[in-house]
Amino acid sequence: MNIKKRADEIYEEIVRIRRDIHQHPELGQEEYRTSKIIKEYLNRYNIENYKCTETGVVGIIRGESPGKTIGVRADIDALPIEEETELEYKSINKGIMHACGHDAHTAILLGVGRILKEMEKDLKGNVKLFFQPAEETIGGALPMIREGCMENPKVDYVIGLHVFPNIETGYIQVTYDKMNASTDDVIINIRGKAGHGAYPHDTIDAITISGQVITGIQTLVSRSISPLDSVVFSIGRISGGTANNIIADKVNMSGTLRTLDESNRKFAKTKIKNIVENTCIAFNGEGSVEFIEGYNALINDKDIIKIIEKKGKEILGENKVIVSKLPSMGAEDFSFFIDEAKGAFFNLGCGEKGKEIIYNGHHPKFEIDEECLKVGMLIQVENTLELLKTEL
Repeated sequence: MNIKKRADEIYEEIVRIRRDIHQHPELGQEEYRTSKIIKEYLNRYNIENYKCTETGVVGIIRGESPGKTIGVRADIDALPIEEETELEYKSINKGIMHACGHDAHTAILLGVGRILKEMEKDLKGNVKLFFQPAEETIGGALPMIREGCMENPKVDYVIGLHVFPNIETGYIQVTYDKMNASTDDVIINIRGKAGHGAYPHDTIDAITISGQVITGIQTLVSRSISPLDSVVFSIGRISGGTANNIIADKVNMSGTLRTLDESNRKFAKTKIKNIVENTCIAFNGEGSVEFIEGYNALINDKDIIKIIEKKGKEILGENKVIVSKLPSMGAEDFSFFIDEAKGAFFNLGCGEKGKEIIYNGHHPKFEIDEECLKVGMLIQVENTLELLKTEL
């Protein structure tokens, strides 16, 4: 099959699918219409499929002869953002928008599935299509894995992509080794003793203590972590007090911890806990810390990312593959898939300055150059075919 020609032929349908999903966005764990649409198209393409978690979908293409099993993933959920574009297919669901390109990921994967299904008799091995919910909220990858999406047949290699408006359409960006950070929510509770603002000596001021805690934590990265490592801790919320003349006895803070390896992750948690508890003791208060684990760091398999780089140069051109030197401190729950099998994730250019397609993900004016759908289909089909015949 001439894959490029076939991608061109089905392009209009893939655009229609993407626009339909874009117009009807759904939040994480609420993607009922989206998963219904996905299943309808998989059935239309005669692709075996089943529900995995409440709103996730898995498609399976079984080759004529045995071999490797490749997983290809797309996330399907939208964001709680009011869309501010002027698109004729803009969101009709108030306060909800596909502001991160998951509609594009879903449409691309349906196109990939259609093309590979048409090549089924020539495939040595299997392909699994993962339509994953709730990437933006609970991390829907893990529930799908727990329900067995990586088994029967067992996935050997897994790949995924993300549209990226900072890169022009027709380009891809690959990152070797560390690509995205782990995430942990951090909840800090400080307790003192309330009293009248005119008599501070009779109180233990939780707000004053919180200021010292914040100052102490800010030294975590600058004085306790090697400057060659990347760790970010940001406090995003703080609350305490009831009136301007009452000294507060409680302060609650919450923030996010981002790291790129497990040793720094564990060390940072220990250090934050020590700073909070001991600073509070020094000021006669009490402090406690709770960590809620989020996503693991996304670390690309070097052999698979090398294949993606190689195929990108063959398909798009030598100068159309950008090799990033630095990871992102943003998070991506695709990391859970590559904890289970060798895998890699890459960015697909979707920007176009001439069309003012320049807004980053999670912006109310986010948009994509739809030509990227064609590029995404082509490169993911080629990546899959290459991995089916590769022994790593």
